Amino acid sequence: MTDSRPWRGVLVATALPLNDDLSVDYDAYAEHCAWLVANGCDGVVPNGSLGEYQVLTPEERTRVVETAVAAIGGGRVMPGVAAYGSAEARRWAEQAGEAGCGAVMLLPPNAYRADERSVLAHYAEVARAGLPVVAYNNPIDTKVDLVPELLAQLHGEGHVQGVKEFSGDVRRAYRIAELAPELDLLTGADDVALELALAGAKGWVAGYPNAFPAACVELYRAAVAGDLATAEPLYRQLHPLLRWDSKVEFVQAIKLSMDLAGRHGGACRPPRVPLLPAQETAVRAATEKALAAGLA
Repeated sequence: MTDSRPWRGVLVATALPLNDDLSVDYDAYAEHCAWLVANGCDGVVPNGSLGEYQVLTPEERTRVVETAVAAIGGGRVMPGVAAYGSAEARRWAEQAGEAGCGAVMLLPPNAYRADERSVLAHYAEVARAGLPVVAYNNPIDTKVDLVPELLAQLHGEGHVQGVKEFSGDVRRAYRIAELAPELDLLTGADDVALELALAGAKGWVAGYPNAFPAACVELYRAAVAGDLATAEPLYRQLHPLLRWDSKVEFVQAIKLSMDLAGRHGGACRPPRVPLLPAQETAVRAATEKALAAGLA
């Protein structure tokens, strides 16, 4: 991992452990961040959608970042700074800087279907906080699509240094590389990790390492090295789990897998509700199969 581009490698979009009363268990979170790094992950992304940032108070959101930094050092922490307003997102980026983080991850404006000019203005405003910004393209959830041409413009104007690509369209990797060769592509959806690694991804903002860090790191390292003999069978074994990262119930699924793997997954805050019995059965079976294969 290079300090100048701390988003490279496997960065885990961390799930947030909660107590029985649904308050944040900061001690468990600190331990989790340290455990991920000890298992080969390069860093963490707190306050992403997997970390349930939308249902945290500002005080909780601040403390989550500070907890991660205290646990593993700010150079390994790239918080999500998404907010409805650009001024608020910039304040979160400033808070990340004050906490000692090396970069931030930013969704486009998502309170409404923002047009291109609004997207450019939003990233320009948050970039003024002074930390490198990695864009997060999630057109499925935000209804705003950071297409390659728009990403190239954002990068050309100095607003973003990388992009977490969650569209699922692996063809975009090649177009992004043509239009903005210096823009770092990061895999954003676990179930296209192999395809995007082979297409030149410089990192993976990953969900399933919360439960299976060592196996996911081995997959990533083999894939970027072009070692398909190692990567492809591992990817096949993990894929029944990895595809849950692209489903609506990804937080509940990953937390259940964490519980089964002996970690602190636990409940989610509302409006998220528990998995349906059939979903739980599917996640449980896939997780237990991965555990039996020695992937934990």
